Amino acid sequence: MPSSGVAGDRSPPAERVRARLRAEAGAAAARAMPAGYQRLGRVLVLRLPATLRPHFGAIGRAWQDELGVATVLVRTGPIDGELRTPAVERIAGDATETEVVEHGVRWQFDAARLMFAAGNRTERRRAGEIVRPGETVVDLFAGIGYFAIPAAGPGRAGRVVAVEKNPLAFRYLTENARRNGVAERLTAVLGDNRTVALPVVSADRIFLGYLPSAVPWIPRAVDLAGPGAWLHVHLVDDVRGAPGRAIAEVVRAIDAAGAAVDGPPHARIVKPYGPGRAHVVVDVRLAATPSITPPR
Repeated sequence: MPSSGVAGDRSPPAERVRARLRAEAGAAAARAMPAGYQRLGRVLVLRLPATLRPHFGAIGRAWQDELGVATVLVRTGPIDGELRTPAVERIAGDATETEVVEHGVRWQFDAARLMFAAGNRTERRRAGEIVRPGETVVDLFAGIGYFAIPAAGPGRAGRVVAVEKNPLAFRYLTENARRNGVAERLTAVLGDNRTVALPVVSADRIFLGYLPSAVPWIPRAVDLAGPGAWLHVHLVDDVRGAPGRAIAEVVRAIDAAGAAVDGPPHARIVKPYGPGRAHVVVDVRLAATPSITPPR
């Protein structure tokens, strides 16, 4: 594909790619190409309409040239199943293993086989900010270490137990703990968090980072929590009800699990999650003593 032909062109990368596409495939194809992209280290992830499929290869090579990435992927569907597997197609390059560095934390992973949501950047940073030095932390959906690594690193937790069901994500979790110098304080557990035995006594903080809803795992978290523990519960809600409705749902689940809430919970919208829906996280502190259900 010919280059844009302008030395020192400072226009946005998508405009430069669009100019190259226009020269090869015409104005209609160029207009159909979206400007958005997600860069994950040396891997680029795009969303392209099916009408551009005849030009996928040319588009991929143009993005490689303009951004210097090694590999270009196109999303072909939603994140799938409990293992949160991305649906992607490789349109340029070969290697899909990459590294992303955020706020001093290094995550290595395979971008074609494991999820890494750019929109969760603030939550990953925040995990390292809210954890207090010396805390015992549990991450029930650890993935490659999205919250567990910041908790153990910047957060200086005394102990982190990170549970992951996906064997590939677990491999990167253990590697990322080593790469970030926190392996001695992070215990990685491979298995289903609903049934696997966990070496935890009275956790101070528990992350439940699963979508569309981690609410069904609240009873498990309550069992692991110590007095006054914090739960950070992720779920998806209608934007017209979030975050108030999300708070109510989490509080009901805590009550049903035989625990009580200490102080008003807080909720934030993390990012949009499809039309009319939002990814919400509810931060709630459990009371130091369990709730007592009066006899009927």
